[in-house]
Amino acid sequence: MVSDLLEEALTNVSRFLACIIAALVSFGAAAADKPAVAKARPVKASALKAELNAEGEPNLASSAVMVFDPQSGRTLYSKNADEAHPIASITKLMTAMIVLDAKLDLEEPIALSNDDIDTLKGTKSKLPLGTHFRRDDLLRIALVASDNRAASALGRSYPGGLPAFVDAMNAKAKALGLTNTTFVDSSGLSPGNVSSGQDLAKLVAAASGYPLIREYSTTPALDVTLPNSKRKIGFVNTNALVRASDWQIGLSKTGYISEAGKCLVMHAMIANQPIVIVLLDSWGKLTRIGDANRIRRWLEKNPEKLAVTPLKAG
Repeated sequence: MVSDLLEEALTNVSRFLACIIAALVSFGAAAADKPAVAKARPVKASALKAELNAEGEPNLASSAVMVFDPQSGRTLYSKNADEAHPIASITKLMTAMIVLDAKLDLEEPIALSNDDIDTLKGTKSKLPLGTHFRRDDLLRIALVASDNRAASALGRSYPGGLPAFVDAMNAKAKALGLTNTTFVDSSGLSPGNVSSGQDLAKLVAAASGYPLIREYSTTPALDVTLPNSKRKIGFVNTNALVRASDWQIGLSKTGYISEAGKCLVMHAMIANQPIVIVLLDSWGKLTRIGDANRIRRWLEKNPEKLAVTPLKAG
């Protein structure tokens, strides 16, 4: 009796183990047929975006875009280009023009004060308070590194102070025919600095007429010596494309505050022709760079877009 019960128990255990083994084999076979999702290389979001849209135009992620031929005055591509947006540090191009228009002494030392601290956005600066910098150094640092403390000092040291400087900025905008543009400070930290893609295309074209703005805004990097300690501090251009060997950029400026998104304006040679690119309200670290590259490839592959149609006689 006992032996019979023991034999039956062993049989049941054997059957149970056989079922377990069969299930494991079946699971392993099924798993082998499935792709190894965990080990698959993730697809970058940029790779999922088509190069061109259904109309054969560049598929761009920036909210507002303007591609402009400054020689003929033609618009090559536009997207929401007549809408006013906060422009952040693109403002500094106008700041530079006002400083140079006033023919202020670029060698004059300007002391950085508490008035130059960014209390609006809390951005930091490598420039120590109380230190004197040449106006020329502040201009270079504002255009290369987009330093807000430098831009603030440039506006504050203008004859009549910052209010007079902002008045000059808005008067210059009106003279350039910028109908959707308003400035309220010299740095662009306030979202009250607004403009449209169409206006900024004109602004970039005008700023390109200043040799110092062209030179400083496209300087890849620079070192500035602190007057007191003689210690050098380094700055890198906020537009990585000026350090790219396959771009010919004559003027550049980036911008960012939360209300504006990522912004970029450039005056560049594309297909042997000067082109102005304005990109506003881009999101993502490399979105504005990706959009600029898509625009360049689109124009290089479609040179007819750059051809000027001659006027008919009569």
